Amino acid sequence: MPRFRTPFNGYSVKFSPFVESRLAVATAQNFGIIGNGRLHVLESTPGGLVEVAAFDTADGLYDVAWSEENESLLVAACGDGSLKLYDLAAPAGANPLRSLQEHRKECSSVSWNLRRRDLFVSSSWDDTLKVWSLARPSSLSTFTGHTYCVYHAAWSPHHGDVFLSASGDTSVRLWDLRQPMPTLLLPAHAFEVLSADWCKYNDCIIATGSIDKTIKVWDVRSPQRELATLLGHGYAVRRVQFSPHAESLLASASYDMSVRLWDWRAGGGAPMRGWDHHSEFAVGLDMSPLQEGVIASSGWDGQTCVWHINNAP
Repeated sequence: MPRFRTPFNGYSVKFSPFVESRLAVATAQNFGIIGNGRLHVLESTPGGLVEVAAFDTADGLYDVAWSEENESLLVAACGDGSLKLYDLAAPAGANPLRSLQEHRKECSSVSWNLRRRDLFVSSSWDDTLKVWSLARPSSLSTFTGHTYCVYHAAWSPHHGDVFLSASGDTSVRLWDLRQPMPTLLLPAHAFEVLSADWCKYNDCIIATGSIDKTIKVWDVRSPQRELATLLGHGYAVRRVQFSPHAESLLASASYDMSVRLWDWRAGGGAPMRGWDHHSEFAVGLDMSPLQEGVIASSGWDGQTCVWHINNAP
């Protein structure tokens, strides 16, 4: 299992959609409570994970997303409420290319649109979401309605105008750029919802992860009851993600320091596989869009790991 140790605590890891060996890691000092941040760009080599670029920030970084139209661009969500845009092809002194400062509190997540590839969406602890375009210095739209921190946002991989949000107000909401109010308000859990994701093969299926230790799978056409509840984590589920290569596979990362792999259609709710390689909270998770079965995690122990799901822990 290739590993890379970051000096700060890992918060997010994302594979490049263009270069199969490349990934980015967003980190924050002092567990993200106070201090600096650093964005790492790593390459997976036969000798392990090697750093090819790093960018320092005055506040912690909580998330990162790669551009879907330019392999050199990526954007990071910062604790000062800003979004920082970086270009790997630019001279070191030119980065960040831009700092987009509109959120009033910590910027908790960022997601790049797979269909309308000039757009990305951010979520914040100020209870709002904002949609941005590379062509504009200010946000295109602000979406309000959540009554507590919005921890996560993700574009639909099927529809360029649609995204979801997961919030501490216990709800997941679906949004359409053409409408100011959510198209669906889903009371997904009885406790805070930390993460949500879209199935890559069915535009009506989403998964949610909560501090109640559960993962739920939903059909948004019938939101009255979940399709499945997955049990197996001992603490809050920090990140959920559907596989880009198999419809029924779902991965999760948790405050119980583990990463789990599930087949949500199998029934019974038990994980297929689990890995316990972190010694602190596992909070970053991604599945490679270019290499089937390859997964990455990052944690508060400063470890970023890449492995194949068929490998033993």
